[in-house]
Amino acid sequence: MLTRRDFLGTALAATGVVCGLTGTAIAREKRPGWARLVTLGIPMAPGEIHVVPEDFALYLSLRDNKAVRYPAAVGREELYFPGVFYVGEKREWPSWTPTANMIRREPEVYGPLAGGVPGGARSPLGARALYLYRRNGRDSLLRIHGTHEDNSIGFPVSNGCVRLSNGYIVHLYRRVALRAKVTLHPRPDQS
Repeated sequence: MLTRRDFLGTALAATGVVCGLTGTAIAREKRPGWARLVTLGIPMAPGEIHVVPEDFALYLSLRDNKAVRYPAAVGREELYFPGVFYVGEKREWPSWTPTANMIRREPEVYGPLAGGVPGGARSPLGARALYLYRRNGRDSLLRIHGTHEDNSIGFPVSNGCVRLSNGYIVHLYRRVALRAKVTLHPRPDQS
């Protein structure tokens, strides 16, 4: 099992500031900061995405054990689904339709939106979205997407998706290839 310490190693910001290893845990900031370059503790193939939910962070692996760390929002406790996926589609200014499960869980919130929301400034998927597919080729209905609600970053607030600020999803979107591997690491209580 890949531990957080294995994954991050000694995480160093591009400026040389330590990102906060304290014993075996990473010292969390009260609010996530800027995207930054970090050093990984283990080798990873360039172009992979790793989401570490307890850190509210998404990592895009680069060469030489480096990664870009983006502050993220993740799924609420009961709606976070760890696993290995791949980027099956990429869309700019994607439209959004709530899933049947979302409508069933919160009909007062999602029922009026059952017909969908067109892409643009009102779409909950923000400026860009990466669509996560399972290895069998089926859409998981999970997304890594932008958000217009930057105050949600750093919290477990979504219905299972991973959110980045719109600026960061545009940055990530440009650097991620179709078929890129995406690992949503389990929370400690899911191990």
